[in-house]
Amino acid sequence: MTATNLVDLRVDAGTATIYFNRPEKRNAMSDAMRTEFIAALETVAADKAIKALVITGNGKGFCAGGDISGMEKRMQAPTGDIAFNGWHRQQRVHHTQSLLFTMPKPVIAAVNGAASGLGADTALACDFIVAADDASFTWSYINRGIIPDGGGMYFLPRRIGLSTAKDLIFSGRKVAAQEALQLGIADRLVPADQLLASAQAWAAELGKGSGTALALGKTILNQSFELSASQVFAMGSQAQGICYTSTEHRESVMAFLAKTAEKK
Repeated sequence: MTATNLVDLRVDAGTATIYFNRPEKRNAMSDAMRTEFIAALETVAADKAIKALVITGNGKGFCAGGDISGMEKRMQAPTGDIAFNGWHRQQRVHHTQSLLFTMPKPVIAAVNGAASGLGADTALACDFIVAADDASFTWSYINRGIIPDGGGMYFLPRRIGLSTAKDLIFSGRKVAAQEALQLGIADRLVPADQLLASAQAWAAELGKGSGTALALGKTILNQSFELSASQVFAMGSQAQGICYTSTEHRESVMAFLAKTAEKK
């Protein structure tokens, strides 16, 4: 187990769980918390023994979005520095979300309580979302005079369609768990006391397959909306060539052949 003040990383039987750990702030993402989150994501991505990842929040909420005190601090910078400081911060935000989105293994967001602003975007950057029955989602950036900067403008339309995404982003309204399931924001809805166990069980199931095939397939699928069919075929051919040489493929084929021979 690796533990820090603001983010905890725990691994059990090949499934990693990252816990946001600012419960007194509903896990609002501060710069320090982001640094620890990046380190945890890099650890998970690099460890071949970890087959899948679950992300959740300690306490009553998943993540309340960006830390308001950090916003206030940025506004107090000299006028000539605000734009560049903001740009620099955005590079960190986008690096974090990219690490999450491109994680070469399955990632499930186990959303407990509120996922607001950047918290909602963070859930969307995962492959799947399991929501507790008391969860809620809010793209509340509009209430702070800003736009979604954690990938929401990319991920949300792909999940629920452009016009519905515009409605949620322009209004900043709260989406309760049942509506989130109906819209396709959440993939599964479970009782709050079963949330983490359900997400971890699903992650373990998804992580049983070939890590090589999963990582390569996920990389292509993540780009498939922007690519032509011929491009997907070409990338698939290259990826399949790699899969042919993998230990998982060889062992699977040999095990199948041995089992077939036993039946003769």
